[in-house]
Amino acid sequence: MSTSTLSATGVRWNLGDLFAAHDDPRIEQILSSSGERAQAFARTYRGSVAVEAGPAPERLLAAVKELEALEADLRRVGVYADLLYATDTGRAEYRALKERVELQGTEIGNTVLFFELEWMELSDAAAERLMADPMLAGYRHYLHCLRRFRPHRLSEPEERLLNERDNTGRRAFARLFTEVTTALSFPLERDGATQHLTMSELLALAHHPDRELRRRGMESLYGVLGANALVLTSVYDTLLLDHLTQDRLRRYPTPMAERHLANEIDPEAVERMMAVAEANYGLARRYFTLKARLLGLPRLALYDQYAPVGTALPTCPYPEGQRMILDAFQSFAPLFRDIAQHFFAEGWIDAEVRPGKVGGAFCASVTPDLHPYILCNYTDNLRDVMTVAHELGHGLHGYLARKQSLFNAETPLTMAETASVFCEAVVFDHLVRSQADPGIRLALVCGKIEETFATVFRQTVLTRFEQAVFERRTQGRLTAEAICGAWLAANRRYYGEAVELADGYRWGWSYISHFIHSRFYCYSYVFGELLVLSLYRRYKEEGASFVPRYVQLLESGGSNAPEALLRPLGVDIHDPAFWQKGFDELRALIELAEELAGGGEGRP
Repeated sequence: MSTSTLSATGVRWNLGDLFAAHDDPRIEQILSSSGERAQAFARTYRGSVAVEAGPAPERLLAAVKELEALEADLRRVGVYADLLYATDTGRAEYRALKERVELQGTEIGNTVLFFELEWMELSDAAAERLMADPMLAGYRHYLHCLRRFRPHRLSEPEERLLNERDNTGRRAFARLFTEVTTALSFPLERDGATQHLTMSELLALAHHPDRELRRRGMESLYGVLGANALVLTSVYDTLLLDHLTQDRLRRYPTPMAERHLANEIDPEAVERMMAVAEANYGLARRYFTLKARLLGLPRLALYDQYAPVGTALPTCPYPEGQRMILDAFQSFAPLFRDIAQHFFAEGWIDAEVRPGKVGGAFCASVTPDLHPYILCNYTDNLRDVMTVAHELGHGLHGYLARKQSLFNAETPLTMAETASVFCEAVVFDHLVRSQADPGIRLALVCGKIEETFATVFRQTVLTRFEQAVFERRTQGRLTAEAICGAWLAANRRYYGEAVELADGYRWGWSYISHFIHSRFYCYSYVFGELLVLSLYRRYKEEGASFVPRYVQLLESGGSNAPEALLRPLGVDIHDPAFWQKGFDELRALIELAEELAGGGEGRP
């Protein structure tokens, strides 16, 4: 199917609530005025925070509010530049705007950098006294989080230098990765002709019923990636070294330590969670054995992993997917439907598939007084409905957290999936309930199991891979063979003998953007999925009485640490038994699939 015949063609977001165009004069006005305000901020507050007894509470409050307002303006420009760039990475004017905003943002950030450094220099006694003052109650968590990084901050000149260096360092290499991968074209022999597909279109073939087409699609994917091995390997190796260098300079004990601090979670909780996930790899192999039987195969090949089973799912045009989502949200809470309707009706979603647009999907929040934006690549597959539901969950979270100030609105990554995965579950249950055909129900249940595997097991694999390559990078420059070897080793521990891994899969690491842009991001998906499996089970048990407490959790944004936000819901993130509850829910889904597939029912 060509991109011009897809039902989401023309569904592009309207960024007019931010700016009129890439050359809107207001962009330069904001950048210019922000620079002047930053200079004025420095003249007013430099040297007045790290004083012996600390500043007066009212002076500290005024400084934080002024800094927050400055950040809000910069966020508006920065997100706009990122959104334009994501829609067409090949347009020179979008690239130029993104680079200009990054450079200006770095300069402004360096100007006000002293505030954080002085706050961290303040004695613990003075800082605790200020954070306990009722006047600063609204920013207590923000101020506390800044001080968590106290042992790892450098001097102001060093911090400024590193910030400026990043524009020609990690950010430049990240841009190179994005521009290379979005420009790739993947040849595929189909219907007697050679088509050239985007990565999004090619990855969608992993779910195609034609096994030979799935195989050729996988070969094309890894063939093209392998042909670009020099660039992709060099970019990744350079970013690994950059990360390790910064860790050394900042005295982080491990490559994951900075991410743990940002996620407001301790490494012990993360390790316990991943250990429980690994202990449940057998559930995946049990399901893969079932799926091989359903497909009439002795063993799955990697390209069979997402093959459809049961009755073939119908295509789902974008308007129909929209209706499904809104109906499902209505069944959970009318508030959710009302908010989601704004996204569809007011141009807050870009769903069209087109060359130059980044692949995948994301939701970008701007500031509490501006709505979020969603990007996806809708290919008329029922799976895309779940993707849109997932990103709408992020949008709902951002929308509901509007009552928070900017510094309290954003959650750490550990909590970032709390609404997105939940909304997926709501839509999934709605779809299953609406189907009378057991073959379609089997297809939906298997799809949900596989999506959960991708979020829990696969993200655990990705995290273990990152740990392995970082460990190897401490011994010297990484070759493509070394990276590929670590990738295959981490995956074999998961798949075991249940799935055959093709040789080309050694390049499976090379297009995963999280490794480039957000190192050690992936365990947050595991956290979010398992957390929501438990919370969703509680909703099923409690019914409507659960909804207000869940909404309150989302409205809290990032105003407190995850442990504190989850405590009222009875969650203990250090208890392995809590994480196991999520896998118990997953086991129940696998048992349902086995029941639906019993006696050969649902076989293709």
